[in-house]
Amino acid sequence: MLLIFCFFMGIANFAMHKAVSESGHPFVEETKRYFSPHFSPYGSYAIELALLMGALWFANNGSLAVTLTYGVYTGINAVATWLLLSGRA
Repeated sequence: MLLIFCFFMGIANFAMHKAVSESGHPFVEETKRYFSPHFSPYGSYAIELALLMGALWFANNGSLAVTLTYGVYTGINAVATWLLLSGRA
């Protein structure tokens, strides 16, 4: 069950990541310009994938703490996405 929750949270994280990346928000665009020499255009997706794979691995081994931590991470991403896309940030 933990594995399924992590999988769906991962889908949500990738969807939020894409929405924010394509939003054109000035903060996001400045961050892209700063990190582009260090990562490829899809480097942030690779980091997101690494986090998801780690969370899935721990969830598969029954780690409730890591699953809850990934849930908190997803919640923080949701709040940040809402702030950026709604124009409140």
